[in-house]
Amino acid sequence: MRALELIHSIDLLDPYKRYGKVSRVVGLMIESKGPESSIGDLCYIYTGTNLKTKIPAEVVGFKDENVLLMPYLQVTHISPGSIVEATDEPLKVKVGTGLIGKVIDAFGQPLDDSSLSKGLTSVPTDQSPPNPMKRPPIHEKIEVGVRVIDSLLTVGKGQRVGIFAGSGVGKSTLMGMIARNTNADLNVIALIGERGREVREFIDRDLGPEGLKRSIVIVATSDQPALMRMKAAYTATAVAEYFRDKGSNVMFMMDSVTRVAMAQREIGLAVGEPPTTKGYTPSVFAILPKLLERTGTNEQGTITAFYTVLVDGDDLNEPISDTVRGILDGHIVLDRQLANKGQFPAINVLKSISRVMNHIIDPGHQASATKLRDLLSTYLNSEDLINIGAYKRGSSREIDDAIKFYPKIISFLKQNVEDKVSIEKSIESLTLLMEKGDF
Repeated sequence: MRALELIHSIDLLDPYKRYGKVSRVVGLMIESKGPESSIGDLCYIYTGTNLKTKIPAEVVGFKDENVLLMPYLQVTHISPGSIVEATDEPLKVKVGTGLIGKVIDAFGQPLDDSSLSKGLTSVPTDQSPPNPMKRPPIHEKIEVGVRVIDSLLTVGKGQRVGIFAGSGVGKSTLMGMIARNTNADLNVIALIGERGREVREFIDRDLGPEGLKRSIVIVATSDQPALMRMKAAYTATAVAEYFRDKGSNVMFMMDSVTRVAMAQREIGLAVGEPPTTKGYTPSVFAILPKLLERTGTNEQGTITAFYTVLVDGDDLNEPISDTVRGILDGHIVLDRQLANKGQFPAINVLKSISRVMNHIIDPGHQASATKLRDLLSTYLNSEDLINIGAYKRGSSREIDDAIKFYPKIISFLKQNVEDKVSIEKSIESLTLLMEKGDF
């Protein structure tokens, strides 16, 4: 039986290699006459006279019977007539437990020039989201170790949450806290479009040695071609999917979805797509749900995902923010005004929401969270009157209570970067604060 299967596999093999020739290079795009290939296939472009150097590229479209290729690496030494070889398969990366503790690129290769361990499994980077009818409901909390999130924006295993903020408001620091403090089995962290300086700073300062020991970091810096940045997001998601399918509870973080969208915009414009909403091409809004829906729960395990969204000009209604917010299961808004006041994490509780929180917490916890939100909202609505002395104590019982609780609420919302608070302790502190006015 085994011999028959092998014979059948051999019969299915295609013994031919298919080649084409570069005919034109325009900007980011390379046109070639052939080879026969499909959208998403990996090809190699040979440069130089000895054909020893090859540049990986991906088929991104067709035009007048020509193949449109986009390189993963910088285009150098490509000339008319350069040989293009088809592989007849999409990009694959090697994944396994041997990657834990490593920093890799979009191809899955370590950035410290070390070699990959043996026993890794090759998986395609582009995969379909799980069948919605086979996704188990989210019914269990996951600890992130940040008091304000665990108590007021409780996250479930398999939930997908967006972190919305402008530049310099503390996204990376918050991600580092979550990576160090979570009780997930491992972290998969994608740094897309970051400055080269910030990558090392995030790994050394925000993530730290303890965090790196239980993490896999995928990096594509801002100087790399758009396709490389795009594929890094797909590679990171594929790595997380591999461990989820092995039964693990994975904490997945991507910084940032906005730069993934910008990379796809570059690709779309190079192919010839028309710019539509604020210059973004239609393909951007097609790939975002496909990418973000790949995380979450399936029958084997869970991927709890945090996606950062760089809010342009602190406008939460710009196209990418609006689209991502509609896809995900909740959003956390980092407020620049709170950061300027020295509140960290600078989470605006009233603008943030966890869409699964009420399904995974008990009624007592829910009542305490609702009460804190009410008190905070009441104080902020009356803050101007209170600050100028126009409010007279005793005029409103709700405002009196809000004034009494406000300093304690602000203390509760603050947390030092080095502090780790368990989810049980966070919920207990919230209950004590609302019942006794202290925690």
